[in-house]
Amino acid sequence: MAAKTDPAKDDIVATASSGQTAFPLGRGFQDADEVLPTYHIEAQTSLVERPLRSLKFGEAFGVLDSYGDIGVQPGPEGLYFQDTRYLSRLEVKIEGQRPLMLSSVMQDDNGALSVDMTTPDIRLDAHDETSIPRETVAIERTKFLFRGACYDRIGLRSYDTKHRRLRVSVTFDADYRDLFEVRGTDRKERGKRGVLVASPTEVQFRYVGLDDMVRTTSLHFGPTPAVLEPGRAEFDISLSPGAQTSLFIRVVFESHRAFTKPPADDMVGEDAAARLTLVANGGTAAKHPKGLGEGMIFARAYRDSRRDLRALTAGITTIISSNDQFNEGLCRATADLYMLASRTPEGIYPFAGIPWYSTVFGRDGIITAMMALWIDPKFARGVLRYLASTQAKVVDPAADAQPGKVLHETRRGEMAMLGEVPFRHYYGTIDGTPLFVMLAWEYYLVSGDLQTIKDIWPALELALAWMDKYGDRDGDGFVEYARDTEKGLENQGWKDSHDSIFHADGQLAKGPIALCEVQGYVYAAKHGMARLAAHLGHGDMAERLSGEADALRETFDTAFWNEEMGTYALALDGAKKQCAVRSSNAGHALFTGIAKPERAARVAETLLCNDGFNGWGVRTIAKGEARYNPMSYHNGSIWPHDNALIAMGLARYDLKDGAARIFKGMFDTSLYQDQKRLPELFCGFMRRPQRGPVSYPVACSPQAWAAAAPFAFLAACLGLELDHDRNRVLLKNPILPDFLDGVTLYNVKLRDSRLDLRFQCYDGDVTVSVLRRHGDAQVVVMK
Repeated sequence: MAAKTDPAKDDIVATASSGQTAFPLGRGFQDADEVLPTYHIEAQTSLVERPLRSLKFGEAFGVLDSYGDIGVQPGPEGLYFQDTRYLSRLEVKIEGQRPLMLSSVMQDDNGALSVDMTTPDIRLDAHDETSIPRETVAIERTKFLFRGACYDRIGLRSYDTKHRRLRVSVTFDADYRDLFEVRGTDRKERGKRGVLVASPTEVQFRYVGLDDMVRTTSLHFGPTPAVLEPGRAEFDISLSPGAQTSLFIRVVFESHRAFTKPPADDMVGEDAAARLTLVANGGTAAKHPKGLGEGMIFARAYRDSRRDLRALTAGITTIISSNDQFNEGLCRATADLYMLASRTPEGIYPFAGIPWYSTVFGRDGIITAMMALWIDPKFARGVLRYLASTQAKVVDPAADAQPGKVLHETRRGEMAMLGEVPFRHYYGTIDGTPLFVMLAWEYYLVSGDLQTIKDIWPALELALAWMDKYGDRDGDGFVEYARDTEKGLENQGWKDSHDSIFHADGQLAKGPIALCEVQGYVYAAKHGMARLAAHLGHGDMAERLSGEADALRETFDTAFWNEEMGTYALALDGAKKQCAVRSSNAGHALFTGIAKPERAARVAETLLCNDGFNGWGVRTIAKGEARYNPMSYHNGSIWPHDNALIAMGLARYDLKDGAARIFKGMFDTSLYQDQKRLPELFCGFMRRPQRGPVSYPVACSPQAWAAAAPFAFLAACLGLELDHDRNRVLLKNPILPDFLDGVTLYNVKLRDSRLDLRFQCYDGDVTVSVLRRHGDAQVVVMK
C-alpha cells in the first residue's frame, strides 16, 4: 500500500519453487549496493496461493484461512490487536482430520465469516474397520469480531441413521509476535510468555513485553471440554440421528501496563495512538453476567454487532445499477469501508488495510475520505478532526516531524513503543499535510459544516505554515522532502519504495525531491484554504492564498512540463533536474487542477497509450521506462486508488471517455477477484484474451482506498458535484461506461434535502430523472 512503512516491497519477486527474491535491474544501469531495505515485507509465500478471510472491529483484526482456522500454514494468519498477534494458531479437527470444505463466504456486510463443512470419511478403529462415511454430519461455523473478542460457533448436525460419538479437537497458541516481526523483521530480544489453565473452561496466555505491557489472550470454551490443556481442548460429542449441537470458542484479548511509569514527553501532547482506545471500543471485551453460558454470550454479541453495523451505515447514499455484478462489487466495497472504519473520539477513521496496515495512515485516510465524500461525509469529518488532534507540535528528527505536519502513521506494537521501528507517531510523509488542507475545503463544499472548519482552523493554519517553512526546504516555491534520519522512509510520497523516484537512465534521484503530484496538492490546498478564509471573513488571507496558488501553477508548468514526453515529469531532484519519467503521478496534476488546460489532452494521451494503460488500468510507471517492472510495488504495477484519482482528473478537464475507459478496466478487474473486491494493487502485465489480471503476491485486501475507488469512478463519469453553498447537485456532461445501461443513486444528501436520481443511457446519451426529492436542492445538468 502506498507507502506503508515498506519502501521496497516493489523489489521483491516471489518464486514458487524456492521462495528466493530477485532484484530487477533497469536497462543501462546497476546498483551495486542494492539490498533489501528496512521494513520490507518478506514474500516467501504469496497471499494469493490460498483464499484468506479478514475480520475487523476497532483495533483488532483477524486473518483466517477459508476454514476459519489460523496458522495451519505459514503466513500472516492470526488474531491481531494493536499491531501484535494475540492468537497465532487455532485449528479444529474431527477425529483428528480436517473437515471437508463445502463453502466459505464473508457475509455481504462483512459482519461475519460463514463456513459450511462436513465430515470426511473417518476410520475410528484401524483393526475392526469401524468408520463413519463422509457427509453424515453437517458443520456450520460462524466467526466474528466485536469489542475486544473473537466469537466462534461450530454447529454440528447429524444426517446419519445411527447414533454417533465424535471427538472434536481444538489446538491453539499465542506467539505475541509484533506485526513487523510477522512481516519479516528480526528481533534480538523478546519478552516473557506464559500459559495456564485458568478453569475447566478457560486457558490464558500472558506475555510481558519489553515495553512493560502485559498482553493476555483468554480462550473460553463451551460446553466444558473433556480435556483442556495448554494448547489443546477436546470435546466428546454424542449425536443421535437428526440431532444437533454447538461448540463455542471465545477469544478475549486485552493489554495493560505491568508497572506504573511516568508519562513520556510527546510531540502532540498525549499519546496519539492511545486515542484509538475508542468510544465503541475494539480493545475492551464486553462484560457478561456471571454464569451466562457461552451460547448466550455468542448470541448477544452477534445481535449487538449487527445493531452496531446498522447504526454505522444508517443514512448513507446507496447505488443500484443495471449490472448485477457491479452491484455485488459496490456492496463489497461499502462493506469493506465500514469494516475498516474505526471509532475515535474525533469520529470514524478508515484504517488503511489488512493485514499490514490496519491502523491510522494520514494520506490513506484523507484520500479514502475524499473518494467516499458524496457517499458519507462522516469519514472526512473524522479524518480531519483526528489528524488535527495529532498534528506535530515540535521538531523531532527521529519521527520526521516539524510543527504543523500531519501524521503519516501510528503504531502501538511493542517494537514501535520501544523505538525499534520509528512508527509510534511517524510524520514522514510529504503529501499528507497539503492533502489535509485540500480535504477540509472538499468536506465543507459537500457538507456545509462550518463548525468543524472553525474547530480545526488553527491546525489548517499550522499546516499552511508548515508547507511554506518546512515543506519548502530551499525557498524555490516547491514542497520537497528528505528524510531526517536513516530510520525514516527514504521516499515520502505515496510511491515510497526506495527506488520509486528515478531519472530517465534509471539512476535514483537525490534529494530534496519535489514530486509532481505534491505540487498539485499544494495548489489545491491553497485555493481551497482561500475559499474557506473568505467564508470566515479573512479577505486578505483569501486574496494572498489565491495569488500564491496561481503563481505556483505557472512555476510548476515551467519546471515540470516535458515537451518530449508530452506530460509532466515525475519529480525534480535536489539539483532541480527533471526526473523525465512517464508516470501516473502526472494524472494527479489533472486531479488537482494544477495542469494547464492546454496540457490536459496530451497528459491523458500519455497515460492511456499502450505503454501507460495495460487494458486493466494505468500503470504507475509506463512500459519502457528504465526501472519499469510490472511485478514491482510502485514501478509498473496498477493501483485502483491511483486510477480513481486519474479518472477524477480526466473528468475535471471533461475527458470523460478516458475516465470511462479506466472505469471499465477496473470493473473487469473486479470480476476476477475473490469477492469482487479490488485489491491494494496488482501487476501491470498487458491484458491478454481469456485471462484475468495478474495478482501481486503480498497485496492487502481489503484496502480502504481501493474500496472507495468505485465510488470515485462513478462520480467522475457522472460529473457529480455537491455544492452546499449553492444548494445544488451539479452533473457535468454525465456519461456511463459500456457495462452500465442505468444507475440509480438513493438518498443523495445536500443540506436538508434528500434526492433519488436515476441515470439512463440511450444510444450513448445519458438522461437524468429525479425520482424523489425531499427539500429544495436543485439538480443541474450541464452538457
